[in-house]
Amino acid sequence: MKSARFKVPATAAEAIAIQKRLRDRVVRKGSIVPKIVAGADVSYRDDVAKAVFVVMRGLEVLEQVVVREPVPFPYIPGLLSFREIPPLLSAWKKLKTEPDVIIVDGQGVAHPRRFGIASHLGLVLGVPTIGCAKSRLCGEHEEPGPKRGAWSPLVHKGETVGAALRTRDGCNVVYVSTGHRVALESAISVVLACAPRYRLPEPQRLADHLTKI
Repeated sequence: MKSARFKVPATAAEAIAIQKRLRDRVVRKGSIVPKIVAGADVSYRDDVAKAVFVVMRGLEVLEQVVVREPVPFPYIPGLLSFREIPPLLSAWKKLKTEPDVIIVDGQGVAHPRRFGIASHLGLVLGVPTIGCAKSRLCGEHEEPGPKRGAWSPLVHKGETVGAALRTRDGCNVVYVSTGHRVALESAISVVLACAPRYRLPEPQRLADHLTKI
């Protein structure tokens, strides 16, 4: 699949300036009932990044792609996209099946500058994206109820930037946020639909697993 252009910045200051310049282009609305969903994740070993896409229809795996390449940018909190998008674009280029939406292991607009990796990747690819993170980067929330489907708004500086969502009864929440071209309520629905058995949505869970083997 054709890859989009992406420039790795030379400094953290340049990266932050790029985030501030692009964040207003993120579309925070859109309702989606996807048939084909991809999960995206990246892991690291020494100076090598391992980027994974898993594409699914329901619980059927249609395609998976794994790419390894040198890490292009240092680890700096809040600037994860500049480290992970280059290997993800290489993996995306190898995909033959275009998903209706990508669930990214990380934040979307639930980010101090409202431009996490899910938003950045969605904007670069022009594809609907959802951020689904195991931990919180910013904001506060009340504890949602114990049942599957319960959620509480994640609020940062007076703005709702995501949701603390319970995907299994009594399980720890995941942090869901708009990436690009998907409203928060729709993002919550997609994540729940893709997580019938485990805490993480199945495409993301399988992508996470593949990054670790």
